[in-house]
Amino acid sequence: MLVRFIQRIANSSVQDSLASEMRRRRFEIFRAHFDRLPKPVSILDVGGTMRFWQVMKLLPGDGLSITLLNVAPVPESRDGFISVEGDARSMPEFGDAQFDIVFSNSVIEHVGSFAQQGRMASEIQRIGRSYFVQTPNRYFPMEPHALFPGFQFLPLGLRVWMVRRFSMGWIGRIPDYEKAYARVASIELLSRRRLKRLFPDAEIRDERFAGLTKSFMVLGRWV
Repeated sequence: MLVRFIQRIANSSVQDSLASEMRRRRFEIFRAHFDRLPKPVSILDVGGTMRFWQVMKLLPGDGLSITLLNVAPVPESRDGFISVEGDARSMPEFGDAQFDIVFSNSVIEHVGSFAQQGRMASEIQRIGRSYFVQTPNRYFPMEPHALFPGFQFLPLGLRVWMVRRFSMGWIGRIPDYEKAYARVASIELLSRRRLKRLFPDAEIRDERFAGLTKSFMVLGRWV
């Protein structure tokens, strides 16, 4: 019962959930920047989906183009969206300052080690004339993927053991060792200090819940 309740309030696909409300507030900050830019505006969403922009009611059309980049095979471009397959850590297909905004929501914590995160951060800053990056706070008590307090601070081997034996939040239960290890090891949450090292010239804002910083918003070259 408790697990289901936590999953519900943390599920951004549920319209009245806490996660959805926080996402709407976060997007208001992004939208204010977008509205101040002269049109046309080009957006690159690294790791994004059409569904997100549809829910946020900001769609491609007159004066706006949205490109979605994902590592997995993507559907054909449709509804005005441009879908491309690529790697957030290396995007040579895009030129310097090609996009007005590079947007990325809860992706950078999934690209690997801090060095790999640095590659993604460098590419975002190279490609975007401005950028908006959101990522969970490593020091928020509830780990956002396993939905288990302090999960991120446990030894890697123990985290893998737990995922193999129990259904852990959005990760679920993964009995196979190799798959469980790969899934757990793919998550590297960031602290404010490390995030500042990745984006030294950006403003970092706290997204707070119950008086604690739940996640960070990185605003680069904001107007």
